[in-house]
Amino acid sequence: MSVIKIENLVRDYGGGKGVFDVSFHVDQGEAFGFLGPNGAGKTTTIRHLMGFLKPKSGKCTIDGLDCWKEREKVQARLGYIPGEISFFDDMSGREFLKFIAEYRKIGSESRKDELLERFELDPGSRIKKMSKGMKQKLGIVAAFMHDPDIIILDEPTSGLDPLMQSRFVSLVAEEKEKGKTVLMSSHMFEEVERTCDRIGIIRKGRMIAVDSAAALRERHTRSYRVTLENSEAAEAFAADFGGICSGREVTVTTKQSLEEIFMNYYGGEAND
Repeated sequence: MSVIKIENLVRDYGGGKGVFDVSFHVDQGEAFGFLGPNGAGKTTTIRHLMGFLKPKSGKCTIDGLDCWKEREKVQARLGYIPGEISFFDDMSGREFLKFIAEYRKIGSESRKDELLERFELDPGSRIKKMSKGMKQKLGIVAAFMHDPDIIILDEPTSGLDPLMQSRFVSLVAEEKEKGKTVLMSSHMFEEVERTCDRIGIIRKGRMIAVDSAAALRERHTRSYRVTLENSEAAEAFAADFGGICSGREVTVTTKQSLEEIFMNYYGGEAND
């Protein structure tokens, strides 16, 4: 069953900026990776799902609820990390989390405490004195501490060191195992490969690929046939490069990484 559904979404800012006829879905218990460089339309799409923007045309629904018309109900269901997190800077991290807990009507603090320990965050500091990485950790705790069934993440590991990135990837994998539905935009190809069942790639506001990571790799498999001077050389070459030897000929098959596949779609462009 599709929990998150985007149908023919259009938001035209002019000058080729916006999103154009974007359609994809995320099923219950699925993690969906949303890839594209800055300006490609990831955040614009996510803001429609959150009910922050009204579609020019098309429709976004979460659990059958219209994301614009029923945005309060939608937002109550979600865990959300925005691409640029805004805080009340004069609060401490502890005060901010208390505010979120009261807003979410969270009774138990066990989940919050577990997340603070996992990400080694002391929430006692004033937010305005926190580093970007500490603020990102605070945003993660706020997004997950009410144990939401649907999680929308916009560049969630921005500012985290590799250890914390790895812990976040483990957290998302655990949530998916529990049957949670996850939509995650990211520039980190490894975290998408480790956590996501399917991947969507957006370019200049248009979806150019939506498929499983395995299917994308299969589509971008390359085979090369090499002829050597004799069978002995062919066998040695096959052993070195994992090829299949037939007489003097060796066939070598290579599968591209997700990052290489992404760059193929973008033709080497740094942005859109």
